[in-house]
Amino acid sequence: MAYASKPSSNAAQIADWNAAVGRTWTQFQEQLERQLDPLGREALRALAPMPGEHILDIGCGCGATTLDLAVRVGRAGSVVGVDVSVPMLEVARRRSRPADAGRAEFLQLDAQHDALGSAAFDAAFSRFGVMFFSDPVAAFRNILTSLKHGGRLVFVCWRRLEDNPWVRVPLEAARPFLADAAPADPTAPGPFAFAAASRVRSILIDAGFASVAATPFDSLIGGADLEQTLKLALRVGPLGAALREHPELEPLVTGPVREALRNYLTAAGVRMPCATWIISAPTNDRQLSA
Repeated sequence: MAYASKPSSNAAQIADWNAAVGRTWTQFQEQLERQLDPLGREALRALAPMPGEHILDIGCGCGATTLDLAVRVGRAGSVVGVDVSVPMLEVARRRSRPADAGRAEFLQLDAQHDALGSAAFDAAFSRFGVMFFSDPVAAFRNILTSLKHGGRLVFVCWRRLEDNPWVRVPLEAARPFLADAAPADPTAPGPFAFAAASRVRSILIDAGFASVAATPFDSLIGGADLEQTLKLALRVGPLGAALREHPELEPLVTGPVREALRNYLTAAGVRMPCATWIISAPTNDRQLSA
């Protein structure tokens, strides 16, 4: 399926997720999924999918959460995973389907602009896939339209970069070698755009959801060896973005980043703290009937 027929204000994000960023996620797919799995499972616990439900998985990426949801809803249910990234969707479509899973479909769609169906889903879910919209109120209004009467939204997103050593520590180790940059807009589309729970609540209420619960969830993530963790740290997050712009700096930062990560090396691999929000929002019945 193609993108929206009209030009998307998410064009920059779409370009990134179909180029270097998307390729990075497919390259490190297994390691990233091991890292994110406990966070996604906590969000799934909050969602509590039921057999027979029809669920929308927003920013489904390489498809792990979509197939997990498909098992949980069973043969009577279905899941539609949507994403803008062609390389990630190609991985998702090649994955083997669990025998006890319900129908799982992967569509290339921009959840802010494209039609997702009217009252088609019992629930919408996302594991770190909703922080990249240029107009998040419009995006969540579109997602709300796709939900049935009595539906619900649950997603997991990052809290502040400062509260996430898994990404902060490598960046700080490399910072002496990186060019000074203007302070980033904390509300710009990106992994930490929803760091403030007050902003998320405002966005979802403005979009028409009835109420919003933001529950902090902290965990240790990782488990890869030191060199695998180093390779990933140089490719994702703010440090990965900086090195994509200045690849000549990678030899300079590799040693300091390795030594910073070594402080988190355990018998179970490199394990680093992370901080997230589990966001839950029911539909606003009055809005749906308006």
